[in-house]
Amino acid sequence: MAGLLAPSGAAAPPASTANERIAKNEGMQFMSTSIVVGGSNGLGRLIAQRHADRGHTVVVTSRNEVRAKQVAAEIGSATSGLAVDLARPETIAASLASVAEVDHLVITATQQLPNTLENFDVANAIDAVTVKLVGYTETVRALRGRFTPKASVVLFGGLAKDRPYPGSTMVTSFNGGVSSLLNTLAVELAPHRVNAVHPGVVGDSPKWATMTETHPHIARTPIGRLVTMDEVAHAVDFLLTNNAVNAVNLSVDGGLTAN
Repeated sequence: MAGLLAPSGAAAPPASTANERIAKNEGMQFMSTSIVVGGSNGLGRLIAQRHADRGHTVVVTSRNEVRAKQVAAEIGSATSGLAVDLARPETIAASLASVAEVDHLVITATQQLPNTLENFDVANAIDAVTVKLVGYTETVRALRGRFTPKASVVLFGGLAKDRPYPGSTMVTSFNGGVSSLLNTLAVELAPHRVNAVHPGVVGDSPKWATMTETHPHIARTPIGRLVTMDEVAHAVDFLLTNNAVNAVNLSVDGGLTAN
């Protein structure tokens, strides 16, 4: 790839110029502001770290203020932490009051405790649905007035919307709800874009790290392995930055749903 290299004897471009070019090529506004709701662990934290590493201003949230601020300090750069509880949607607007502007909004927060029909926990079910449907919607509503002209939103769903499993009664239901929610949000927020990502089993995530090589989905997945956290984060970048992609439910499952 000689075309990407400086001619022999020529000085390499300044790092800032190279970073600006990378940001432009990836479609991400240089020095933009990214809000990652649920950014204190797992995929949310990885996404926040990637944005901070690019030089963006990042806000990560957790239900716990101490946890949010601790993770923000660990991520470094221009990252701050806020306590936001999507299970209490009436408090969301006040919790996000300090956010000045939004270029990228990623909502990963979830509550995925098993809940079977036989042993149905009503309180847990209400909390889970409130987080994913009411909480997601209220977060978008609370921040929409601070969206920059090219701001975009990515919501997190999951493969359980199409592939239920024992105990996934509410997970399947609210992830199916997310896939429909983005349609109405895309219409109401136009011209701002709203998309959703639906990961399959993420092999190197904290939840599944002990089953990276043994999970039963591997045998049924055409790529012959589980997807990775980095691959899901890359898909989120695509949804955030491609200005023609809107109201899309993107499955990141290695082709499992095709088999």
